[in-house]
Order: sequence, then structure tokens, then C-alpha cells
Amino acid sequence: MVRDKSNTRGDPTANRHERSDANQLQFLGIGLGLRTEYYDLIVQQQPSVDWFEILTENYMVDGGKPLYYLDAIREHYPMVMHGVSLSVGGTDPLNKQYLEQLKNLAQRVRPYWISDHLCWTGQGGHNLHDLMPLPYNEAAIKHVANRVRQVQEFLERRILLENVSSYVTFSHSEMSEWEFYSAVVEEADCLMLLDINNIYVSARNHHFDPKEYLAAMPKERVQQMHLAGHTDCGNYVIDTHDHPVVNPVWQLYEEALKRFGPVSTMIERDDRFPPFNELMLELDQARAIGKSILGKAA
Repeated sequence: MVRDKSNTRGDPTANRHERSDANQLQFLGIGLGLRTEYYDLIVQQQPSVDWFEILTENYMVDGGKPLYYLDAIREHYPMVMHGVSLSVGGTDPLNKQYLEQLKNLAQRVRPYWISDHLCWTGQGGHNLHDLMPLPYNEAAIKHVANRVRQVQEFLERRILLENVSSYVTFSHSEMSEWEFYSAVVEEADCLMLLDINNIYVSARNHHFDPKEYLAAMPKERVQQMHLAGHTDCGNYVIDTHDHPVVNPVWQLYEEALKRFGPVSTMIERDDRFPPFNELMLELDQARAIGKSILGKAA
């Protein structure tokens, strides 16, 4: 997909390849995570990226360099917001100050959608700065879904929840991760950000078939997908976002496209940043896979 630079202001009311299901938002194409290492290049060269995903917490500031570049890049590209601090699985009360900041930022960015993670991130007012997993049981489904509904009511929009990578299991779990994930989004009436790399990582760590995970996902809920690299330690895998996407993840992405059709997809890189052209090669690979599987729809 070639980005139309004449009309890329990210208006959520714009008609940009809407998916056939009325519950879904627009299909944006293939995007990248916006990172500070590439600010100047993006502003100066305006590379052929369909859209950018911003890390929400990086822009919850009163001014300075982050907001300057955010506004400059926002002039030319659609954006979505992706957070790491909502803690919908936590037991602390929802952070109203954080939600106010989130809503204010959304008014500035006018994102196509807002996402966060199916996890908890702190306890007793302390942020652990990590995405902690949940037990997969009915009590957790009810708890998370209730909190997501509160968030959506406050923001006046549906949000996306992302599946996280996991490294432990809970004795209180009563079902598989994919059953839990599907049940939460149905109960909360929210959408999914399906992280293909996280599925692969968790499948390796917990010895399940990642294709079974994909097959269980409700098609009408999958709004976005992530692709990323990881660190393979042999007996286990860590979701580090500091390597290129590996072939098994690309292959799982092909399976996802066969099941879900065109879904807005982005490449995540959070460390060991390569030259920008290397990210563009990954972006082009995602486009090529989409074209191969879906034809012109990609």
C-alpha cells in the first residue's frame, strides 16, 4: 500500500479501506512504532509508512521535544495510541488521573483507536513497569471486563486489549489463554490487538500449538496485529522487541491473515535500533505477505 500524503491526517471518520464487518474500525495498512531514534528522519523524509503507533505514556507531558515531534509527524500520518499502564487486570482502583491524561492526549492526537494490555502493571500505587500475567478463570474474566467497561465509558470509545507474552502459569487457571482472552473481550465488548510474536513466544514457553490459538480468536474482534522480534534462549523465549521478526512468526502471520483477512499491522522495535531502512524492509515484507495472501485487499 502506498500512503496517500495528500490525505493522511488520521481522521477517524475518513473512509480508509473499511473492513466488511460493521463492528470493525478502518484498515490502515502496515505501520511502524514511532520511536525517538527516528524522529528527525521521519519529519525530514516522510517515508512511505502507512501509519504510526505511539507509546501513550511518552506523550503525557506538558510540552517539549516529544510533543513537538508528535504534532509534526501527526500532520502527515494516521496514528493510534498504545499504552502500558492501564492495568485493567490490577486490583488497585483505576487511576483517574491517568485516564484524564489519556483522554486529553486522545483529543490532541485524534487516534484511530486506543489500546493497552490484558495484564496488571502495579500494586499499592507502585508501577512495576512490566506486563504481569493473569490467572485464566471466571473471576478474572469478570474483574477485567468490568474495569474495561469503566474505561470505555470514561473514554467514550471502545479500546483494544493486547495479549501479552507469559513465562509462568497459575494453579488457579481454569482454561487456556485463548479461551480467557476471547471471553474477556466478549464480556467487555472491546476489541483485540493480536500480537503474533507474543503468541509464538508463549507457545514456545508453554508448549501449545499457536495455530490453535489463532483458530479460537473471534474474527470480528481482531482490529490490529503486532509483529516483533524476540530473544531465543533455547529452552525459553523472551519478548524483547530487539531483533528482527523471525521466520516462524512471519509464517504465523500468514496463518493469521488467512483467518482474519486484512488487519492493520505494525512492526515493533524497542531496543537495538537498526538503520531505518532495515525496518522498512520488514514493513515491505509484511506488505508482500499480505499481497500474497489477500491480493489487492492488502
